Amino acid sequence: MGSDSAGSDSAGSTPVPGRPVRGSTTGRPVMAALDLLGRRWTLRVIWELHRHTAPIGFRDLQRSCDGMSSSVLSTRLTELREAGIAAPAAESTWQLTPLGTDLVTAMGPLLEWSRVWAEQQK
Repeated sequence: MGSDSAGSDSAGSTPVPGRPVRGSTTGRPVMAALDLLGRRWTLRVIWELHRHTAPIGFRDLQRSCDGMSSSVLSTRLTELREAGIAAPAAESTWQLTPLGTDLVTAMGPLLEWSRVWAEQQK
């Protein structure tokens, strides 16, 4: 595997456990997750997919993400699909998979921490 595939921020290089990623030549699962989630706009896409209770179309998702380009959204959706976090649904819409929903649940403590942090910044 060439050096551009480990940690590259382009399509076709979706971080997965067991393959080299940014920060880990062994692809430890937590490092693969951090590489994927640390990519520009990834967490926002996950959040917007979570926020909508029904599958959402590409253009509506793009509007929800405040100015994300269609090419970046397409790349992020491809990565999230390859990682098993999001999946296409009927009629060109997208939704979180059960694994994606588990990820949002796992981020709950971080959300709560961020609220406490915001209160302390006042």
